[in-house]
Amino acid sequence: MHVTMGSWLCSHNIVVSPLSMKPVPSDETLMQAVARADLSAFECLVLRHQESAWRTAYRMVGSRETAEDIAQEAFLRVFQAADRYRPTAAFRTYLYRIVVRLCLDHLRRRRPAPTGEPIRAPDVSPSPEEHAVRCESVRAVETALSRLPARQRMATVLRYYEGLGGQEIAEAMGTSVKAVERLLARARAGLETLLRDFLED
Repeated sequence: MHVTMGSWLCSHNIVVSPLSMKPVPSDETLMQAVARADLSAFECLVLRHQESAWRTAYRMVGSRETAEDIAQEAFLRVFQAADRYRPTAAFRTYLYRIVVRLCLDHLRRRRPAPTGEPIRAPDVSPSPEEHAVRCESVRAVETALSRLPARQRMATVLRYYEGLGGQEIAEAMGTSVKAVERLLARARAGLETLLRDFLED
């Protein structure tokens, strides 16, 4: 995703400006500005969260182009619904909820083929030496992850790749904390089974 730099807010991201000592507005405050059609506030939200939105989508769908489309659609929906947004949960949870829904809709429309091709992590660019050491285990884990059922995979991605807690995952996925715990338990069991041969070597 590509956006132009627009607002001084973004240059400080989430820290306090040492010159003004004014706190940078929170995501929720920015959303209130977006509801008033403040495009610089929307741009700042995109810059803050576009990488995590794209990364989550990519680990779910395995396609850079599709992940970019999903992330763009998610932010478009954020913008369109800004006047209806209520900060009952953190903005990032609200955004993840939209990304989750779009990913699951995509996977329902296109049943993924059960191939052995791994979903490559978007931020991993190993050198040849690192590749030789790490490639086999990385590919094994990513391949196993890609073979989990969609909701188990999503819970795993949000928990172990994005670092969300149980309550945040539950809100993002529209379910209960107990249901998230069950999804994660089944995912762990599934990964252990899928990786058994690799781990025993």
